[in-house]
Amino acid sequence: MELIAVFAPLAGFLIAFLFGKQIGDKGAQFVTCTGLVMAAACSCALFYQVVLGHDPRTIALAPWIAVGTFNVQWALRVDQLTAIMMCVINIVSACVHIYSVGYMSHDANKARFMSYLSLFTFAMLMLVTADNLLQLFFGWEGVGLASYLLIGFWNYKPSANAAAVKAFVVNRVGDFGLALGIMAAFMIFGTVQFDGIFAQVADKAADTFNFLGYDVNAVTLVCLLLFVGACGKSAQLGLHTWLPDAMEGPTPVSALIHAATMVTAGVFLVSRMSPLFEYSADARAIVCFVGATTAFVAATIGLTQFDIKRVIAYSTMSQLGYMFFALGVSAYSAAMFHLMTHAFFKALLFLGAGSVIHAMSGEQDMRKMGGIWKLIPTTYVLMWIGSLALAGIPFFAGYYSKDLILEAAFASGSGIGRYAFAMGIAAALMTAFYSWRLIIMTFHGNTRADKEVIDHVHESPFVMLLPLFVLATGAVLAGAVFMHSFGTDHAEFLGESLKVLPENDTVLKAHHVEEWVKLAPLVAGILGIGFAYIVYMFRIGMAASIVRCFKPLHTLFYNKWFFDEIYHAVFVQTAYKLGRIFFKVGDKAIIDGLGPDGISATSKSFGGLLSRFQSGYMFHYAFVMMIGLIGLVSWFVYRLNFGS
Repeated sequence: MELIAVFAPLAGFLIAFLFGKQIGDKGAQFVTCTGLVMAAACSCALFYQVVLGHDPRTIALAPWIAVGTFNVQWALRVDQLTAIMMCVINIVSACVHIYSVGYMSHDANKARFMSYLSLFTFAMLMLVTADNLLQLFFGWEGVGLASYLLIGFWNYKPSANAAAVKAFVVNRVGDFGLALGIMAAFMIFGTVQFDGIFAQVADKAADTFNFLGYDVNAVTLVCLLLFVGACGKSAQLGLHTWLPDAMEGPTPVSALIHAATMVTAGVFLVSRMSPLFEYSADARAIVCFVGATTAFVAATIGLTQFDIKRVIAYSTMSQLGYMFFALGVSAYSAAMFHLMTHAFFKALLFLGAGSVIHAMSGEQDMRKMGGIWKLIPTTYVLMWIGSLALAGIPFFAGYYSKDLILEAAFASGSGIGRYAFAMGIAAALMTAFYSWRLIIMTFHGNTRADKEVIDHVHESPFVMLLPLFVLATGAVLAGAVFMHSFGTDHAEFLGESLKVLPENDTVLKAHHVEEWVKLAPLVAGILGIGFAYIVYMFRIGMAASIVRCFKPLHTLFYNKWFFDEIYHAVFVQTAYKLGRIFFKVGDKAIIDGLGPDGISATSKSFGGLLSRFQSGYMFHYAFVMMIGLIGLVSWFVYRLNFGS
């Protein structure tokens, strides 16, 4: 069962990619969709056995690396944390695969697209089932490669190619930190196996390690280096600029990357390494600060965007910030709870946005939409469900998980925890506002679209709507069903897959916070929705007035806090200038000038000099012979008188 859950997507990829022409587009779609549905079914069965039945297991597949005393096996670690991730990944990916059959129906390369989706899913499964850091790194890099292929799938678009390269390069920065973290872990613990590392953490909690000339706490160093890798994949502030540009890929790619797979890899990594982070308060404080700041900054940017997919993308970045500040206050179960609920409602929102784009003949600008809710009522209702879950309205999934995170942050009692709580409440207010800004601008009011576009607006086919119903079910029920499992009973539910020291258990403390703390997220959500209705439905023109009143702030938010411009000026332009210097001076002037080009030029000049004597006149040849003879005699005389 474990093998089917993990390797069925790989089989689908190999068949669709290698034999796509032979089996045709429909054959490739059937193979890949069937593989993911089988993997999803097996993952659910594993969830029942491993999580509900408390039966974690590790399955050794084959020896991988054996160098001296260094041995690494290829194994599948299927504990509670892995089983939850496998369910989320395979269910969402199966929905995306089926949805893609309809969404990509007019694309010329359907087999290749479906194969890339399956490859991406397999790489993510390799990451979450890893039994050691090296195997995790293999899956980590596989996800990066597959995301590059998917974001740049429409390679005839320069913007898609640029976005794919940007995602690849920015993630390499984070991956370098992850690689250093793995090396540091091996140097400190002498192994890359998770169990071997976790068994030694308590004994090495006070050890120091010399890094860049400084003696630093060994566990803190490993945690921070691993966190750099997590920031890259999970688009935390500083390494987040690739995330909105990834919208250049087809909408199913956006759903797969931004919902349950690539962007959650960092959250999973920190959760998996919780036994290390529990012994480093400094590392957890940094994780909490970065996460809280990311949640706030991303929400401010989402307020001002007009591309329907980019608004949802920034909401993803903001929700990932929630997960990370939960990790920073040791609320690992709350972070995983929000990861699971977020996967359902965010995939629902992205695929719902894809349904809108499909209906609007490819249009993504919300300023060119409006007044279409009666034309696509099913999509409209499903987008409402996703937005209610995202905004944290009661009885929808996001309400339970987001509130648990905010209550845990407040219950931590630390200054950084209170900072995270404040940023989280502010982000909740803005999230509700821009979610209903999206709903109102897209579906309500007078249409701003061309008559030709409106005349062709139609509901998506059943093959696209069916996955949305599955995801909507998760967006409605996942929170209420699993609230006690991830909250009060998290120690029993998640077993040994997560490590929380008793004094750090903020999830249990969260149940005893003041009533106003529990009500604050709901009040923020309702205020955000109400303000959105006032600005975009009841007081048309108020938005423009607000922009004029707060022009500097709007400019800052609309231009994404100028991160791209700063990075371009500091890093890209500097790299270009250094490259030009190395190219012009180092390569052409020095290496080529003194090397092959210099030797060639000297030979050519000497050859040109000798060619002048090839005139056809006898006295020229006699002169050359005389000079040569004099030179030869002079050399002999010199050797006789001065030679050794």
